[in-house]
Amino acid sequence: QVQLVESGGGLVQAGGSLRLSCTASGLTFNDYAMGWFRQAPGKEREFVAVINWSGTGTYSRESVKGRFTISRDNAKNTVDLQMNSLKPEDTAVYYCAADRSYPRIIHTTGTVDAWGQGTLVTVAS
Repeated sequence: QVQLVESGGGLVQAGGSLRLSCTASGLTFNDYAMGWFRQAPGKEREFVAVINWSGTGTYSRESVKGRFTISRDNAKNTVDLQMNSLKPEDTAVYYCAADRSYPRIIHTTGTVDAWGQGTLVTVAS
């Protein structure tokens, strides 16, 4: 059974940093692209960033470019999201996702191979 478990969320002041981590089990980790999504209160879940199986390719939404960095460690089955210069509009539940298709993570409307349960990030102004 595939499991994705996020950690690292919390409350931070605007301008601060947080590092989210997602640990995967029950899958051959380096067969999968990994992504981060977020869902703010009252809004739909949206794509944040994706990394390919080898870690050599990444892509992120425009609003987080230059502030968020996605990375992975295939030896530890983890994918991280380093978030710097946080803004109140980054407040959301952040979800980890796994899929064999890198493009599908970018373009999905909800269907991926596996989702984590989410971790809450609150950015205070």
